[in-house]
Amino acid sequence: MQLVAVTIFPLKGARGIAVPAADMEPRGLKDDRRWMLVDPRGRCVTQREMPALARLVAEPIPQGIRLSFDGDAAEIEVPSAEADRIPVTIWNSSLLLPEAKPAAKWLSRAFAQPLGLVFQPDDARRPVEDHAEDIDEVSLADGFPILIVTTASFEALRREVGPDLLMSRFRPNLVIDGAAAWEDDGWASIRVGAVEMDVVKPCPRCAVTTVDQERGVFAGDEPLATLRRIRMSGDRRVVGVLFGWNAIPRRLGTVRVGDTVEVIGAREPWPIRPERHAEMA
Repeated sequence: MQLVAVTIFPLKGARGIAVPAADMEPRGLKDDRRWMLVDPRGRCVTQREMPALARLVAEPIPQGIRLSFDGDAAEIEVPSAEADRIPVTIWNSSLLLPEAKPAAKWLSRAFAQPLGLVFQPDDARRPVEDHAEDIDEVSLADGFPILIVTTASFEALRREVGPDLLMSRFRPNLVIDGAAAWEDDGWASIRVGAVEMDVVKPCPRCAVTTVDQERGVFAGDEPLATLRRIRMSGDRRVVGVLFGWNAIPRRLGTVRVGDTVEVIGAREPWPIRPERHAEMA
């Protein structure tokens, strides 16, 4: 098996950036989801409520981040160590994060609603909440440091949904080629080059998968409709429709497109409900 794509998402919910290589840190890939939009109450803003966020390009630069949206751009510096911190929430997590105040006016104009931008510095630790060890931490991703998808599983789904389905709908960090479809359901740990990861939890999918990542609009009920039919979880520890796997780094280093991928630990495959039962759910 081989690593065929590495993608970082510098700003949570914004467009991904394909890179040839990335350093693996305890929180995930370097520069992945260290920035986040918040509403006036400090709650995270994602494509679930603002699909146009898919058109926002966020690129790391030495002093911070460069944002561009529909022809307009702004460069935002990382807040200083003395910057005021505001309370923010990401699902069940609560953090105090520094706000990049110069970004608020630009973002609010671009998206026609009040928005702020926060940054996660090294001292703002966010624990991984489940399927994890006490030392594990995560960036501003939904719940885990790394999301893995295999090309074979994607192609199996695409055959059911249709050729217009793109991998970008699933927003993976790492894409692995050479495995059989759904083989990752039985992986417990893998090695990518010299980097090792525990494969800890299947990824339950939400409405973000129905956002056209090029146009930034909801585009119907696929692929969720098909996933409900063929990939409904059969284990109450994770409910809903599943595609891809969440992972936690165990041995750090650099991952590169072209790296060999090895399974170094296996488990009983995650149970998937029979299709006829999924249709009745």
